Amino acid sequence: QVQLVESGGALVQPGGSLRLSCAASGFTVSSSAMSWYRQAPGKERELVASISGPGGSTNYADSVKGRFTISRDNAKNTVYLQMNNLKPEDTAVYYCSVFIQIFSYWGQGTQVTVSS
Repeated sequence: QVQLVESGGALVQPGGSLRLSCAASGFTVSSSAMSWYRQAPGKERELVASISGPGGSTNYADSVKGRFTISRDNAKNTVYLQMNNLKPEDTAVYYCSVFIQIFSYWGQGTQVTVSS
């Protein structure tokens, strides 16, 4: 049974940092393409960052390039999103996702609020 559990969201001041975690079970993150999405109030869900399977190549939305880093710990079967120099426009619910065969799986999301 595939399960994704996000954690690490919080209220942080502009310029601050957070690290989100996505603990996976029911599959192996090292062989799966994983993604982080976010959805702000009144906006569509958008892709923030992704990491490929065995090769581990990464891609980022232009809005977060140079500030966010996606990574994984194969031993912990967990994917991370390190977020630095946070801006108010980064405020959103952040979701972890994986696509396996013909299904997309999502976590419950974790709230990130950037405000002074």
